[in-house]
Amino acid sequence: MNLRFSETESAFDYMVATREYVDRHGKPVAFYSDRHAIFHVSNKNTIEAKKPTQYGRVLHDLNIELICANSSQAKGRVERANSTLQNRLVKEMRLQGINTIEEANAWLPYFIDDYNRRFAKAPNYSKNLHRPIRETTDELDDIFSWQEIRKLSNSLTFQYDKVLFLVEATEENSRLVHEEVKILDYPNGEIAIQYGHRKLNFKTFDKLQKIDQGRVVDNKRLGQVLRFAQQKQEEFELKKQSERSKHAPKRKAQERAVKTINPVLRDFQVKANNKTRSTR
Repeated sequence: MNLRFSETESAFDYMVATREYVDRHGKPVAFYSDRHAIFHVSNKNTIEAKKPTQYGRVLHDLNIELICANSSQAKGRVERANSTLQNRLVKEMRLQGINTIEEANAWLPYFIDDYNRRFAKAPNYSKNLHRPIRETTDELDDIFSWQEIRKLSNSLTFQYDKVLFLVEATEENSRLVHEEVKILDYPNGEIAIQYGHRKLNFKTFDKLQKIDQGRVVDNKRLGQVLRFAQQKQEEFELKKQSERSKHAPKRKAQERAVKTINPVLRDFQVKANNKTRSTR
């Protein structure tokens, strides 16, 4: 069993919880879930239906089967266990004086050990079918990330979640014009760009942030690109469309990360600070 508190039910939260599970127990044969959109694409007519969800891709890369409950009886088995746990958890946390998500997650391993000691039943088949993890830590980090594909422009740039990414203009990278690269958006807020097995150095330019015209003039290589981004930014402001992409991952889980080099997270931090000031 693995438990984790989070603010929302997002793909990143499931990735973090699954990573904790496999680090502790190894890789199971399969995970049994409901038909939530994180696990299963319900609309078969969409383009996304032809490929797995981000969480489904994670399990596929780990060679773990994902089985979605297809009946109310099957889903009821999961919900009954959840109901029991949620009922006990609230009372136990009240007795322990726990008030925050961080405190709750730090305490959960002790609750799990005590719960299993008191209520666990021996399985009919006692053999442990969990498989050892053969992937390295770096490989697991890459697997447990939100992954997108983008094509590089003539100037080695691409856009992701309304942020302009500029790949370092080296002699080796100059051969990558119009090539596809993979974006690795990690749960801790970091972002990496990968071509084949090679990670690429890059800089970012956030189109939703105010920019200094001097910055455009001083940077000779990126002058044209940044002027274009500035023009697009002004168009967004006029149309009141200064929001992140609706297709990007939900980032509540990333807000709690210590490392936040992903420029997308600045918006969430600013909004949270403004909300705090307005309530005072």
